[in-house]
Amino acid sequence: MTVQGSSGSDVRKVVAFVAVLVAVLGFYFLLLGRIAFALLTSGDFAGMAIGVGVLILPLVGIWIVVATVRAALDHQRLAARMREEGLELDTSALPRRPSGRIERAAADTLFAQVQQEWEADPDNWRVSYRLARAYDYAGDRTRARETMRRAVALEKLEREG
Repeated sequence: MTVQGSSGSDVRKVVAFVAVLVAVLGFYFLLLGRIAFALLTSGDFAGMAIGVGVLILPLVGIWIVVATVRAALDHQRLAARMREEGLELDTSALPRRPSGRIERAAADTLFAQVQQEWEADPDNWRVSYRLARAYDYAGDRTRARETMRRAVALEKLEREG
């Protein structure tokens, strides 16, 4: 969920929603953990086997929540840097559908322009970030996520190097 260009109130609402969601998931994972522990200590082989399976669920869930929150924070950090540097894609003049999404032809044209920038400098996190956003506007969420992960990794190398 992106909060770019939102007012402080909108940002607080999003953060509060995510905090509540994480708290509810934490409670759910705690309950699953208690059920798993009860099954593991039941002494019954079938109960213990099911307990192991039930124990895996909250562990996987915690990993997913942590990975998702970390990715969101990384993406927001990059978005903030792009805004500070004035390099965010300007889509304000592009035609939009009634839903607010950019019209497909305009998104494809924007993507082609940004792809040329990326081909000229593929190891620049800023250009990779712009390409990820262009993929998103064009509706290709899978490539947008892959490219955003690349942008995050490149930016991390720049910060650490």
